[in-house]
Parts: sequence; C-alpha cells; structure tokens
Amino acid sequence: MIRIISARKATKKSLYFMKKEYDFSKMKELKNPNTGKKHVDYFKGLADETGLPYQKLIDLYLLECAKKRKKLTMKWVAWTLKR
Repeated sequence: MIRIISARKATKKSLYFMKKEYDFSKMKELKNPNTGKKHVDYFKGLADETGLPYQKLIDLYLLECAKKRKKLTMKWVAWTLKR
C-alpha cells in the first residue's frame, strides 16, 4: 500500500472522490531529466580553472545570490497519468 501525503487540507468534495486504495501496479517509472549533473559539471570545470573545490564555488555562488537578493524563477509543467 502506498500512502499519498499532501500539504493541502482535504475538503469534503475531494474526500468524496478519493478512493480508499489506489492501484499503482500499472504505472511506469519516469526518470527525472533534471538531475543537475550538467550544473555540477559546470562548477567542476570552474574548479579545475580556479583550483578551488567545486562545493566551495557553489557555496560562493549561492552566497552571492542571497546578498543580491536574486529571485528564483521556476516554470511548472503539468503532467497527467495515462490509464
């Protein structure tokens, strides 16, 4: 059994349409295309050029973003389950 946890509070309407159990046996696993490997490789390349550890470079970049109060922009993509 798999339990789905949500940060949203369930409403009476949503509880009415929810099943007591869901069958996930026919679902296919989707691999996450955004593993971040390309981004880490970028910082590893900079580490080779500068002689600093790439973790430190990432930390310095995040610190600079915080100091400049850069806003994070994200694009959400909707997806559906095929039956």
